[in-house]
Order: sequence, then C-alpha cells, then structure tokens
Amino acid sequence: MRKSFFLIPSFLFVFLLTSCNKKELIEVVEVPLPAAEQKITIGNPEDVKADDGSFQVEALPYKYDALSPSISALALELHYSKHYLTYTNNLNKAIKGTPLENLTIEEVLTKLDINNADMRNNAGGYYNHSLFWKIMGPKAGGVPKDTLAGAITKDFGSFENFTTQFKNTASKHFGSGWVWLVVDREGKLQITSTQNQDNPLMPLVPVVGYHGKPILALDIWEHSYYIDYQYKRKNYIYAFFNVVNWNKVNENYQATFKKKIN
Repeated sequence: MRKSFFLIPSFLFVFLLTSCNKKELIEVVEVPLPAAEQKITIGNPEDVKADDGSFQVEALPYKYDALSPSISALALELHYSKHYLTYTNNLNKAIKGTPLENLTIEEVLTKLDINNADMRNNAGGYYNHSLFWKIMGPKAGGVPKDTLAGAITKDFGSFENFTTQFKNTASKHFGSGWVWLVVDREGKLQITSTQNQDNPLMPLVPVVGYHGKPILALDIWEHSYYIDYQYKRKNYIYAFFNVVNWNKVNENYQATFKKKIN
C-alpha cells in the first residue's frame, strides 16, 4: 500500500549584497512556483529487494512514516529504497567472485583492501546503514536503561555529558560521514567519527577517535537530512535523539562482550 502526500513549494528570493568601492550591488534570484501541487506517493519498505548476491537489504523494522516528525516519510523512503539499496547492489557486484564473497559483512570490513574504492565504499555503506535503521524506532528516545546506562555514566560521567559530546562531534564534522558510539578494545565506550562510508571496524582507515565495535550510528551525509532540515544539520542531529531505540543499543552493547573484538 502506498501513501500519498502533497508537497507545496513556495517562492524563494535570494538577495546577495556586496560592497565594492562603496557601491552596493544587489542580485535577485527568483525560483517560481509550479502551476500545481506536486503529489508525492510513499511506498512500502517491504517491497524493497536487492539484486541477487551475497547480501540483501536489512528489513526496515518500522514503516516509512514511523519516525516522523524527526525524520519524514519521504526522507526515510528515499534514504532506504534508493541510497541504501544502491549500496547493497553495488556491494554484491564488487564482491562477486572474490575471496570475500561468502564472508559476513563484519568479516568483509576487517579484511577488505582499503585501496579498492568500490569494495570499501559499498561495504561500508551497506554495514553503516544496516546498523542505522536498527538503532532507531517509533516511540523511542528518552534515556538508556540497564547495563548501557551504567556504562555511559561510568565512561562519560553522565548521559547528558555523553549526548553533549556526541552532538558536538557530529556538528563539527566536516563533510559527509558518520558518528559512532563504539566499544573499544578495552571494553570502554568511545565517541568516534569517520569520513564518507568508512567505519570503526575497518582497521586501516583513519578515524577521529577510536576503532572498535559500533553500537550506535548517526548518518551525517546530506542525503540523510536535507529534505527535512536543508542546511540545518544541527537540528537533524538533535532530532535524532528523539528516535534512538536505546533497548536495541543496549542489546548491541551487551553483544560486544559475547565475542572478541578484532
């Protein structure tokens, strides 16, 4: 079943003022309205399927409109059914016939050649987004409980300190990339950021922070927020915490102690 929305554009006037020899120049750019409303149809995430290959898209555990207003149905649909699907299909093409073809995605990330741009970018894009979908949910947000809550207080002083540091890291990150909460080799929680589709499981890529096992991820590529927030990335970063599924993040945290971090 597809849902329809109406997108109503508006006039946009941009005034550029410059000064040269005390003379002001004014440039006016006008973007006209279309003649009628544009009808936007939203699909069903269950209809999204990757091409045959080693990896399939992870099922989105909620509907496209479930995270609204923090993330709109249109933004989520485009992100999941276009960007994520493309990473999945391109990964399957890049990995076919290689020694990595039958490995798990975590194994692929630790063993891939970082000079192979296709493999690096698409394997990272697949893993990063697969985690991103799972750690969000409807009627989420709030604060973590149980084991994770104690670990955050221990390693950051308080949950408020953690969120402040995480938001600051995301806000100051230049260009496209990701911000992570990871468990490092010593079992300590750390905030880390990476460029493009790199992630902290890739042992040879540069990170700002620490390598380790990701348990929380925030996508700060423009495609993740521009439909809803335009250039106001900071608003998107703050809204993200309204949809974090802390129960899932806690599961991820506890799972890191059940197997060795490579």
